[in-house]
Amino acid sequence: MKALTRFSTRLMERFLPDPLVIVVLLTLFVYVTGIFTTKTGPLEMVTFWGDGFWALLTFTIQMALILLLGHVMAMSKPFSKLLEKLARLPRSAGQAILMVSFVAALACFINWGFGLVLGVLFAKEVARVRDDTDYRLLIASSYSGFLIWHGGLSGSIPLTIATAGHPFEKQMGLVPVSETIFSTWNLLLVAILMISIPVLNYFMLPKKEDRFIIEKALLVENTEEVIDKKDLTPAERLEHSVILNYLIGLIGLVYIVYFFSKNGFNINLDIVNFIFLFVGLILHGTPRNYINAVNEAAKGVGSILIQFPFYAGLMGMMTQSGVAKNITDTFLSISNEHTFPALAFLSAGVVNFFVPSGGGQWAVQGPIMIEAAKELGVSKAVMSMAIAWGDAWTNMIQPFWALPALAIAGLKAKDIMGFCLFVLILSGVIITGMFLIISL
Repeated sequence: MKALTRFSTRLMERFLPDPLVIVVLLTLFVYVTGIFTTKTGPLEMVTFWGDGFWALLTFTIQMALILLLGHVMAMSKPFSKLLEKLARLPRSAGQAILMVSFVAALACFINWGFGLVLGVLFAKEVARVRDDTDYRLLIASSYSGFLIWHGGLSGSIPLTIATAGHPFEKQMGLVPVSETIFSTWNLLLVAILMISIPVLNYFMLPKKEDRFIIEKALLVENTEEVIDKKDLTPAERLEHSVILNYLIGLIGLVYIVYFFSKNGFNINLDIVNFIFLFVGLILHGTPRNYINAVNEAAKGVGSILIQFPFYAGLMGMMTQSGVAKNITDTFLSISNEHTFPALAFLSAGVVNFFVPSGGGQWAVQGPIMIEAAKELGVSKAVMSMAIAWGDAWTNMIQPFWALPALAIAGLKAKDIMGFCLFVLILSGVIITGMFLIISL
């Protein structure tokens, strides 16, 4: 296993370019594919690309904020101390890999945005307190937990189809989460993955001489100022006011309590960002400490702001030209009532390379899959979860979702994708097997 991992990581380090280059190559590939496999002309493809370019703007800002605010919260002394205590629990490098993998997966099951950030922050803290664990594998292990998200409590497809007024309600009605997220087979699948993936990551730990041990100094982030309040101007006194910070933080906490009392455990990106912001403010103590932390954390946001619009344009070409539909139809043409769920999962995995958004992918594949499921007599819940799991599956080698984690970790996609490739293979076998079994 270690030899295969070493070969894979070296291969990725040598041949995998920066994620911006990857999305550019994907854009050119879809552009040419659309021209030659559909009735779309060259100018139309450019139009689809340009019209869709800013379609993910709101989501882009949400993701940039979740990266920024989560990072800032973790830079506070109280939060850092909590992570440090947890990071000291493992007694070996292997145990550290197991713990990071499991904690990240559990957090992503609860909420994907929270889990994505918490996992990488925990992995960084483990690397800071230990000097025997491969940093690349730690970050890859934290990201591997993201595979769980679409089968968890924040899965966008199962939550959408359980909500009255969803776009395809006339075609399929409402599908309760008891038949999707909380179905016996889905919970069993989640449990199997939450055990098998940490074990796989454990066995991928390189030999001591091959491990990438990051310098601890590179992981220390301290933005709190030591000041003499006697020399402060009135404006500076406000910037260093603990009372001011706690007052606005208290107002934020009151709203958070109100939100959950009214909406229940309905976590979305906006409330996650709200929690990160106001808890972070309180933990940093003063406005100046918080501002300093924001300025430091903002350095990692650029990649998201630049690359996500390219993916939005890519999605525009995929959906409007019919390329995504052609991919789906190809898989459906070889399906029957027994193989349909597994092939739907695989088709969703392929489409996810070009449409790395659960909601966007459901909008593209949903109408086609609903009709196919009806014709073959396949459960709507199973069909929907097949697409959901396919969307989550190829995230392991699609750098779109890895960008926030990589920005916090200070690594490049090629540093972790060699490990993630094996997570993709193992999980693909397990998930495909589950859909074949439940279709017997």
